[in-house]
Amino acid sequence: MTQNTADTLSKTPLTLLGLGAMGAALAGSWLAAGHPLTVWNRTAARSGALAARGAAVAATAAEAVAANRLVVVCLLDDASVEEALAGADLTGKDVVNLVTSTPGTARARAALVTARGARYLDGGIMAVPPMIGVPQAGPYVFYSGSRELFEEHGATLAAPAGTRYVGEDASFAALHDVALLSAMYGMFAGVAHAFALVRDESVDPRALAPLLSSWLVAMTGSVEATAGRLASGDYTGDVVSDLAMQVAGVPTFLRTAEERGVSTELLSPYFELMQRRLAADPARHGGEDLTGVIDLLRV
Repeated sequence: MTQNTADTLSKTPLTLLGLGAMGAALAGSWLAAGHPLTVWNRTAARSGALAARGAAVAATAAEAVAANRLVVVCLLDDASVEEALAGADLTGKDVVNLVTSTPGTARARAALVTARGARYLDGGIMAVPPMIGVPQAGPYVFYSGSRELFEEHGATLAAPAGTRYVGEDASFAALHDVALLSAMYGMFAGVAHAFALVRDESVDPRALAPLLSSWLVAMTGSVEATAGRLASGDYTGDVVSDLAMQVAGVPTFLRTAEERGVSTELLSPYFELMQRRLAADPARHGGEDLTGVIDLLRV
């Protein structure tokens, strides 16, 4: 299926560097939306299907960058980004980097790219490739950096996934991305421990799954409450299960794991923070909820 000529005349042309699983999904969405697209990938064979759909294929990254003002980068890692952009003339370009990196790296790259005459936007993709181009799946991308770039190209960037602009500091997209993914891995750790506890019993994991899932959903209400306490500085308001009570229950979790032959290495670090917060000042911290452990993580 090729692009509709009438559609492409009214849509912003762009360049995409990188055709891995995510890059290919992004490219397909932009083509489907009618955007003239130039692509480049180190392994040229990956561009064949997109060329058949109307994408122009550049022989080099520099050639691809030269083709359009808007340049989106979706390569493997930071080193790949540096290599791809090294020989390109970025003067007057709008560079959007979608490679996951640290906030510090994003800020440094923004400085380097803008010094070479381009506007810069950093992005953090909150989706997996099958979600791209499927609005009902809820994909979105955090963007930070040049507000002018985002406002000018927002509609184009929104074709594959929703957009959420989080600030002019180029590091903020990566910061939001890693913060959300960190919470995700914390959840995965708890889920892993829960399944490990019942692994050797006659409990069907498929029967536990909906109970576990619904319980986790119910607990998400604590996220807003924690944010409110951090903003106010009061960790004791409307506390249902205070720190002293929860610390008193820790031995039950540890003994249960021991009985079941399950390591506590996924939970112990958090329990230790709870215990340390309480021990620092039982009278002051005992009536708090668990928000105080956040302060202990700041080093």
